[in-house]
Amino acid sequence: MDILNFIKKYDIVQHEKVILSSGKVSNLYIDGKKVSLDSEGVKIAANGLYELLVKNLNSFDAIGGLTLGADPLIGAILYHSKHSLKGFIVRKEAKGHGLQKLIEGPVEKGMSCVIVEDVVTTGKSALKAISAAQEFGMKVLGIGCLVNRQEGGDELFQSLNLPLFSLLNASDL
Repeated sequence: MDILNFIKKYDIVQHEKVILSSGKVSNLYIDGKKVSLDSEGVKIAANGLYELLVKNLNSFDAIGGLTLGADPLIGAILYHSKHSLKGFIVRKEAKGHGLQKLIEGPVEKGMSCVIVEDVVTTGKSALKAISAAQEFGMKVLGIGCLVNRQEGGDELFQSLNLPLFSLLNASDL
């Protein structure tokens, strides 16, 4: 099964008024967690994203993103990766105890990385992960997502000279 058929089968697209993480009001909600927190869905998504990213970027050392949308995708991509790859999760804010890290994972300065998201709308969530990775000392090569809502994320990433790779666009749904 491909990702589009999975999305249709599991009613991931909902047409009801919602407030998105960007603060925008929309009549279209795409529940990426129904894909990434399902054993069949996350396998399809991880394989698809991994292949798409490798095809377009050739190689990268690490894959990460902002918690929570990226967490299951990162784990599944690491599991299905065909090359040595490190994962990292960006906290929404640094821990207030211990080492007070913003980034968790076995990554090092100088690594090249890709940021992943379940759904990209304006790109602000991914931007937090991009900024954290760059401040840490990693080189961000691009962004990968399950669905691009096509509501400003493309333009934001283009302004940063970072390509956005998506398995699906909102127009596909």
